[in-house]
Amino acid sequence: MAHESVDLLRIENVTKEFEGRIVLDNISATLSTGKILGLIGKSAAGKSVLIHMIRGTEEYRPDNGRVLYHVSHCTKCGNLDLPFEGVPCTRCGGESKTKWVDFWALGDRDPIRHELKNRIAIMLQRTFALFGDHTVVENIFEALGDAPDKVQRAIDLLDFVNMTHRTTHIARDLSGGEKQRVVMARQLAKNPLFFLADEPTGTLDPYTADIVHKRLVKYVHDRGICMVMASHWPEAVHQMADEAIWLDAGKVIMKGKPGEVTSKFMEEYHFEKHEYANVGEPMIKLENAKKHFFSVVRGVVKAVDGVTFDIKQNEIVALVGLSGAGKTTTSRMIAGMTPATSGTVKIKLGDDWINMAESGFTGKGRVTPYIGFLHQEYTLYPFDNVLQNLSTCIGMKMPAELAKMKAIQVLLSVGFPEDQVEKVLYSYPDTLSVGENQRIAFAQVLIKEPRIVVLDEPTGTMDPITKVTVANSVLRARKDLEETFIVVSHDMDFVTNCCDRAILMKGGRVLKIGKPEEIIDEFREIEREQSGGEKS
Repeated sequence: MAHESVDLLRIENVTKEFEGRIVLDNISATLSTGKILGLIGKSAAGKSVLIHMIRGTEEYRPDNGRVLYHVSHCTKCGNLDLPFEGVPCTRCGGESKTKWVDFWALGDRDPIRHELKNRIAIMLQRTFALFGDHTVVENIFEALGDAPDKVQRAIDLLDFVNMTHRTTHIARDLSGGEKQRVVMARQLAKNPLFFLADEPTGTLDPYTADIVHKRLVKYVHDRGICMVMASHWPEAVHQMADEAIWLDAGKVIMKGKPGEVTSKFMEEYHFEKHEYANVGEPMIKLENAKKHFFSVVRGVVKAVDGVTFDIKQNEIVALVGLSGAGKTTTSRMIAGMTPATSGTVKIKLGDDWINMAESGFTGKGRVTPYIGFLHQEYTLYPFDNVLQNLSTCIGMKMPAELAKMKAIQVLLSVGFPEDQVEKVLYSYPDTLSVGENQRIAFAQVLIKEPRIVVLDEPTGTMDPITKVTVANSVLRARKDLEETFIVVSHDMDFVTNCCDRAILMKGGRVLKIGKPEEIIDEFREIEREQSGGEKS
């Protein structure tokens, strides 16, 4: 039975400050059934803060304003449904009454508050909260609880997020993009009335992201729920949202049609790449390198299946491909974190070639101090400020003033404005945005001045303007510190702007090596092939 559109969510003049810093300044919006609101803006614009406030996370209680939810409340079992008059409870068939719920005015023990939080699904940036030792389907079963039809629901959810090919894989072995899709399936298992997504496809390749975008839009429209999504990707906001808000430093810069808002936002984005001629001799060599996993449940998993290539000194090389292509596993083999099953991975140190499969100080231990690695799932020390995260917590031994000066330099290099650096130094990670924390994690890598730097999806949660800054940081570090970079990325703009060569991978193998512009054409062809088999 079709219903007329009704308002589901009202955000009324909310404001929020953290340590005297205004992060939301009088923000208002209304969402009705089947509609999606897109938030776009640079890092620290306030997008994530608003998402958490709508979710009901206590630390994000508004200083002023209200967050109102419109629901039908069953007087018999307490279940919440969409607010359509005269429709019985979908859980017990009892009488339901529509009402507006002022979330932050409810007491902590109010049953409606508890039930409402259970019906709000949320996906956070770079947070892969999974049971690592369980299979993918077991993770979904856990989220479904005692649902009588949970086997079929689990199958449907995995199909929805395009993960049926990983049903019996162990969660910890998945790529970052695959983990993100399993997290999405677990959240949708709640059968939400309200869906919140902070960079829902930030770590996905363009092909998979496009699938997820279209399916989320269909999910929201078909079920008549509403969704608030935040993204740095103009394409995601344009494709998914019915209305868009551009935030900057907590203020609304523009509100309106997604295409118009994102076009205006992108006017600030520009990048000029300069050729670099001082690339040296090969310093990293992979010859028929393989990494195979085996389990009774899954059999042999060929994460990397015989790759051969070299990377030269001072070169910036990208590993690209669809989610699950073997990019991250290859980068971990180079860094000595995952030993090759067979074949060789060698790094040149002085006149010696070191086999990264050999453990101990006579093997890879000679090289690993010279390798920096920025993980997708990076962590900062939450109870230490940024200066401590950049100095004492990573074992830097130098006078305090010198450590501070070095920290300031590296923060400037990753894009923090000069007039904000002093304040950022003494801030704690939970007072900063996800994008800012990601840049600090990048700074942690650069401050140790490694010879080889591996960046695993370095721009997944960055806005286009910050991506330009980070690309410049990589180019500057290559020039000034003579560093070599391996970039694992789905972000083809970043790869084109920053990298000398790109290595295209699929199914654990290398398909082609060449200039980024050449690889992009091949990558898009793979996307087209994949999309040809995608169900509508």
